[in-house]
Amino acid sequence: MTERPTPPEASTPTPPTPTDFLRAKVAEDVAAGRYGGRVATRFPPEPNGFLHIGHAKSIVLNFGVAEEYGGTCNLRFDDTNPLTEDMAYVRSIERDIQWLGYQWDEELFASDYFPSMYEVAVSLVRQGKAYVDDSTEAEIQEMRGTISEPGRPSPGRERSVEENLDLLERMRAGEFPDGSRVLRAKIDLAAANMKMRDPLLYRIRHAHHYRTGDEWPIYPMYDFAHCLEDYFEGITHSFCTLEFENNREIYDWILQNAVEPPHPQQIEFARLNLNYTVLSKRRLLELVRGGHVDGWDDPRMPTLSGLRRRGVTPEAIRTFCRKIGVAKANSVVDVAQLEHAIRDDLNWTAPRVLCVLDPLEVVVETWPEGETEQLPAPYWPRDVGKEGSREIPFTRHLFIERDDFAEQPPKGWRRLSPGAEVRLRYGYVVRCERVERDEAGTVTRLVCSHDPATRGGEIPDGRKVAGTIHWVSAEHAVPVEVRLYDRLFRVEDPSAREDYLSHLNPDSLQVMTGARAEPSLAGAAPGSRFQLERQGYFYVDPEAESPAGGTLVLNRTVTLRDTWTKQAGRTEDDVRSEERFVDLARGETAPTGQQPSTAPTAAAPAAPAPPRDPLAGLTAEQEAAARELAENHGLPLADAAILAGDSPLRAMFDEAVAAHANPAAAANWIVNDVLREVKDRPLSELPVGGRDLGELVALIDSGKISSKMAKEVFAAMVAGGGRPGEIVASRGLEQVDDRSALATLAAQVVAAHPDAAERYRAGHDKLLGFFVGQLMRETRGKANPQLANEVLQAELAGEPGGEAG
Repeated sequence: MTERPTPPEASTPTPPTPTDFLRAKVAEDVAAGRYGGRVATRFPPEPNGFLHIGHAKSIVLNFGVAEEYGGTCNLRFDDTNPLTEDMAYVRSIERDIQWLGYQWDEELFASDYFPSMYEVAVSLVRQGKAYVDDSTEAEIQEMRGTISEPGRPSPGRERSVEENLDLLERMRAGEFPDGSRVLRAKIDLAAANMKMRDPLLYRIRHAHHYRTGDEWPIYPMYDFAHCLEDYFEGITHSFCTLEFENNREIYDWILQNAVEPPHPQQIEFARLNLNYTVLSKRRLLELVRGGHVDGWDDPRMPTLSGLRRRGVTPEAIRTFCRKIGVAKANSVVDVAQLEHAIRDDLNWTAPRVLCVLDPLEVVVETWPEGETEQLPAPYWPRDVGKEGSREIPFTRHLFIERDDFAEQPPKGWRRLSPGAEVRLRYGYVVRCERVERDEAGTVTRLVCSHDPATRGGEIPDGRKVAGTIHWVSAEHAVPVEVRLYDRLFRVEDPSAREDYLSHLNPDSLQVMTGARAEPSLAGAAPGSRFQLERQGYFYVDPEAESPAGGTLVLNRTVTLRDTWTKQAGRTEDDVRSEERFVDLARGETAPTGQQPSTAPTAAAPAAPAPPRDPLAGLTAEQEAAARELAENHGLPLADAAILAGDSPLRAMFDEAVAAHANPAAAANWIVNDVLREVKDRPLSELPVGGRDLGELVALIDSGKISSKMAKEVFAAMVAGGGRPGEIVASRGLEQVDDRSALATLAAQVVAAHPDAAERYRAGHDKLLGFFVGQLMRETRGKANPQLANEVLQAELAGEPGGEAG
């Protein structure tokens, strides 16, 4: 067996309190002295594309755990596929990681270990645990069998050690063409885990490698390379996404049969899935190559370079990744959570300025021609607590937003209209006296008067003015190009649709070339961030060039409020109508998350009741406890308030978390399912304790049961008590999540319904539900639903098995 080099020593600070199941495992190993109390992680990207927000979750996890335990974290490039890799990707990945605020201990490459990996392969052949197979890829796939049938041996499986060694050496020497032979592990053709049915270790590929050139005509497969790279580097905890859970048996088998202990351990967690987003490398590449976006760093892309160019800060991304936590059950995170993290970060760092996107000229006829008054304006609202201000010139000729004027205003209108008054932010109250039009009847100019007694927004004698709008001086305004970026897709689940390109959001980019900003922006440095009041947060794009030449380009990072979220009891049209009437309070900047928008053309609905304060009714001590729960465990404040206000429920939550339950999931079960069961009886009479609930949540997180199955288990617990694991076992509810097995079944289901498959490929994507139903029936409802969707889409698209990474 191959011995691993002695790993570097690392200091270990006081162990932190675990916040998820991965950290709980690390804490357990450190406490037990495993690996000498040492913690070593790695971030292992493939240099075949640009990093995206999903990779950020892994980066924050791996570097974060290493930092928490005084350990090490390597950057290791998994460069075992020469056809897709390039040094340009290496450099972009390095840049993205450093931008996120992390620095690796060592930078390594899988290709560094090619000689050592080959030695391990030779060792396995000598032990009779690997053999050279001449079968084609299709033959190997067919001979692997199915869930219910064992695999069949290929003719090469019983070759002698000597013949296998000779063939392997000749493969290494480049004698054979691509695809003619592979090296396979000799394990178990009847294994329940189909990945253990003699997996491939090496393939022949005569291709130029960007680092090793033409030295190697054979390249290791991921399952063979991954565990050995971890071993050679002295990695202790190898964090992988959940689709590699079934690969863990191969990981452990190779280490146990090829190298001396101690061995690293692979632990899986759920990858990041965002709605309104695609994170598939293949689809991101299609977006770029198809011209649907302007390159990998297009601000609409979920790549880290795209988010950076949009103006998102690394602090916001790190906060988002920590807040969503780590679980072992696939789920979809609402992109609104990312947007909230961005707003919360920029609220404290982006000074407020005025900018008019679609200017309408205003002449203040009561203001002397040629006179300019400088009005003081703070950069920050009072709640931010920062100092700093500038002066805004007020003149006879101004610009306001065209949407802030309505000649025939609807009921409830709070902007400018003929004969109406409005407050100009930091300026005066003005009244619209006359409207001027061009020959086509389009409004071209408003003639207004001003009230000298209202300087700075002061309103004497208890007079009421309905609204406040922003403006700029026409003589002093700075021309800017404003790019209004929005979500790239208009459906929540583009990843689940093969025709995802037909669901691109046509309004994902609007360019406002005639925008005018206050003069303080004239010297704004590239990379600066601002809140354009009532418009959103914006970033001075250091990469963009405006057609106007020398004009600042401002990219919208995020709006001031989430205009996408569906609110209970209202349609999206209702939401948009209500948002049009959000206004600025007197003398205050619009709070984060609130933004007025375009005026409606119909009567406005009644203003919605303000949302209930989730902390209302709590004592000061309970309120502090609720905020602590929300902060420490990433709980919604409403859930945290319920737990903080009810001692028995809080005790149940603490007990569930102590049983290694995901805190957010445990809280969700308590405030929904548990509370529903105790409406008419005390909690003490419910035959479900915190430990039981924690075990149930852990079963979901581990992927052993689906959320739907968990409802059945919970109902059984409520009806007659019992431990969740025992109920799952007795009822046979374990979830099937073997990708290879489900891919085989998917192929059978698709082959059994050729007409439906043809119609699906012709554009009837709703038939995917039919195929999922068939696959669920084959597995008696036990298939992992998300995995079933993935393998069926892959099979229907002609990509059997789906994506591996």
